Amino acid sequence: MEPVISLSGVTAELGGRPVLRGVDLTVGPGEVVALLGPNGSGKSTSVRAAVCQVPLTGGELRLFGTPVRRFRAWQRLGYVPQRSTAAGGVPATVREVVTAGRLARRGLRPLGRADRAAVRDALEQVGLADRAGDPVDSLSGGQHQRVLIARALTTSPELLIMDEPLAGVDLASQRILADTLREQVGRGVAVLVVLHELGPLEPLIDRAVVLSGGRVERVVEHSSELPADHACHPHDELDPSVVPPLQTGIL
Repeated sequence: MEPVISLSGVTAELGGRPVLRGVDLTVGPGEVVALLGPNGSGKSTSVRAAVCQVPLTGGELRLFGTPVRRFRAWQRLGYVPQRSTAAGGVPATVREVVTAGRLARRGLRPLGRADRAAVRDALEQVGLADRAGDPVDSLSGGQHQRVLIARALTTSPELLIMDEPLAGVDLASQRILADTLREQVGRGVAVLVVLHELGPLEPLIDRAVVLSGGRVERVVEHSSELPADHACHPHDELDPSVVPPLQTGIL
C-alpha cells in the first residue's frame, strides 16, 4: 500500500548548517514508526520538515502519495509539536486551544455543530472534558501535552505526527497518552512519533528508525530488538521544570 508519508533523500539546513543529510523514511497506513536518536540527530527537524515548518534543500517529501508542493488536504494530518512557546501573554482556556485545531482548517468560517462536537470528542479522548473551561496555565505538563494532542485530533486525522510527546511528562500522564494513542491506532491512524525513550508507547511501535548526525543510522523492525544502549538516552529528556509553556498556535 502507498505510504501516507514518504521522505526520499531529504536534506535540510538550519541557520546555514546541514541538519538532515539524505533521510529516507516511510510510514504506511496504520503503521506506528518511532524516530529515535540523541539530541541533535535530526529527529525534530525531520518531523518539522514533514509539516513544512523547515524547508527542504533537497530530496522529496510526499504526503498520501502527493508531492508536498501540491498537497492541500492538511486536515488528513494532525501535528503535535513540542511545548515550545508561550501563549503570547493572551489567556486561553483548554477549549479555546483545542478549538484552534478546528479553526485552522475552516479559515474564517464560523464553527458549526459538527465542529463543536469534534472539539468535545477530542477532549473526551484525552480525558480533559471536565477541564474544558480551565485556563491552560493551570494545567500540569502532562495535561498540556494532552491538550496539544486533542487539538490535533479535532480533524480526525489519518496521520498523526508527534514531536517528543513524552518529554517532561510524568509516568501517569505518559500512560494516559499511550492509551489515547492506542485508541487512534485502533481506528487505523498512522503515527510518526519522535521519542527519547519508548516508555509506555513501546507495545504500539511497529518500527523504529534511529537517526544520527542527520542520517538514518539503522532501522529496527520491532522495538523489542533495540539494544539496551540504543541511541535515545533518557537523560537527554527535558526536565519538567524547564519545559516552556503550551504553544497555542496550530503549528
